[in-house]
Amino acid sequence: MHRTLRPELLDSLPPDHPDALHNRRDLRLTNAIIGTPRWLERTLRRVMRPGEVALEIGAGTGELGLRLAAANIAVDGLDLWPRPGKWPVERVWHRADLRTFDGYDRYPVIIANLILHQFPDTELAMLGQRLRRHVRVLVAAEPARRRVSQVLFRGIAPLLGANHVSLHDAHVSIGAGFQGDELPRLMGFNLHEWAVDRRTTTLGVYRLTAVRRE
Repeated sequence: MHRTLRPELLDSLPPDHPDALHNRRDLRLTNAIIGTPRWLERTLRRVMRPGEVALEIGAGTGELGLRLAAANIAVDGLDLWPRPGKWPVERVWHRADLRTFDGYDRYPVIIANLILHQFPDTELAMLGQRLRRHVRVLVAAEPARRRVSQVLFRGIAPLLGANHVSLHDAHVSIGAGFQGDELPRLMGFNLHEWAVDRRTTTLGVYRLTAVRRE
């Protein structure tokens, strides 16, 4: 199954569109089922140093950052969408394109949740080059590219009330996901300079942690 990128419907909708709001509900439910927020919280507690602030790229509506803030993990957000109304006043929200953002040198830890699969190999390589110059840790949760996951989601998601945007975008996202060492290799996180841990969960999540070697 080759990695294939196709447009996602959510990208064509304004943040307050009813279909976009329903999709975010579906994403919250999906993330809860696959355990991504819990895994990120555990991982960040392990890799972050006292006083560090993480940056979530592609932070969307900020729901993950809000959950991490409630767990006393400091996270700023970066997205093209506007600052969420509930975003903590003490935390920064950068409204910018993650590909051209010029503030990575301020963040030792980068969080990527369901965002990196949206970019072609060439842009992942360029983003990886920029991150490697500045950051100490990359923690990412992305779709694992498996046809069985597409089939299972298509069958189960309607039972959970998923709308047409979620059904379409999940299929597309899985098809653009990652296998094996693809993501660290594409982003240039080599084993000589980085301690790389990547694994795929039973529920189809591709998890990557890359920590710069001392």
